This record gives sequence, structure tokens and C-alpha cells, in this order.
Amino acid sequence: MNSTITIGIIGDYDEKKVSHPATNEAIKHAIDYLHLNIKFNWLPTNSFLAEKGLKSLLDYDAIWASSGSPYDSLDGAINAIRIARESGKPFIGT
Repeated sequence: MNSTITIGIIGDYDEKKVSHPATNEAIKHAIDYLHLNIKFNWLPTNSFLAEKGLKSLLDYDAIWASSGSPYDSLDGAINAIRIARESGKPFIGT
């Protein structure tokens, strides 16, 4: 596979939350096992309080709502999840 798959992770990355580094490692293991070219970014929930941040989600091929709440901005997280679901892109919430 030559193309890159991009995944946006909705969440406020905190290395002290066990689930966050574990999410990164799970994606890396999947990349290695499936021999895919995947790039992923953690996207802070505060960025989804503005229209520009919400539109940026459309640049990703898939969207993942991370575990490990509370989010810095619950409203931002909900806005992002709504856009993710309404866009028809693959979406998972953990």
C-alpha cells in the first residue's frame, strides 16, 4: 500500500493516563503487523470549540475518540464527535 491513512484522535494526550500511551502502542503494533502507512495525531478538545478546528477533522481518513476522560473541553469533544459521525468517516469511540 502506497497511500497514507490518517487518523485523528480526539483527546487531550496525557502520558500519565495509561490508556493514552497504550493507544499509541496499539496503533503502532497494527501498523507493523498490517504493513500499512498510517499517521495519527492527538487533537486537543479545546480546538473543537471553533469552526476552524471542526473543519480540520475533515482532513483525516478516520477519527477516534480516545478514552481517558475527563476531557479538557467536554463541549469540544462532543462537537468533534458530532462532526466525525455526520461526515460519514470511519469513527470509533473507546
